[in-house]
Amino acid sequence: MSVVIHEVSHGYAALFLGDRTAKMAGRLTLNPMRHIDMVGTIIVPLVMYLFAGFLFGWAKPVPYNPSNFHGNQRKGTAIVAAAGAASNLLIALVFALWLRFSVVFDVGQAFMEITVIIIILNILLAVFNLLPIPPLDGSRVLFSLLPTRFLYIQAFIERYWLALIILIIFFGSIIIFPLVGFIYGILTGLPFPYLI
Repeated sequence: MSVVIHEVSHGYAALFLGDRTAKMAGRLTLNPMRHIDMVGTIIVPLVMYLFAGFLFGWAKPVPYNPSNFHGNQRKGTAIVAAAGAASNLLIALVFALWLRFSVVFDVGQAFMEITVIIIILNILLAVFNLLPIPPLDGSRVLFSLLPTRFLYIQAFIERYWLALIILIIFFGSIIIFPLVGFIYGILTGLPFPYLI
């Protein structure tokens, strides 16, 4: 559901900016069936889990058309791209607040563990998606804000995006998990448990 909310947030941000593409495609819904991508939601996660021992995948991207945006298209593209990660951080914040207040109430250990996993997964989704590598959202944010004199950076990243993604999947935990742990600590006030 966090991935679904992530994608729907892109669509609502685009709608707010004047683009009705996602709405007309029926993608502004929390129904998970509307966001399933056969490769990214089923095949890749299954193969990664069986052969690498961890899950990796994606939902069907929500379509949008920057030419329909009111105002600056580059700025609008950055806003739409950042909306997904923002939604995941908001989910993490809501559950982190719940975690902070749940110490007052006896909600049970299992519920606490599920809450921690939800927080970590949403922070992980936000951080990973903000990496400036295509097709991740961070690349759209970067390319939208990048001055034209630095277009060679965009050209390099677009040329080697697949190799960069593979490097991040297998070696990015050195950077990603400390950052996830740092954000987790800020939101919850607790040490990062390294559950996943």
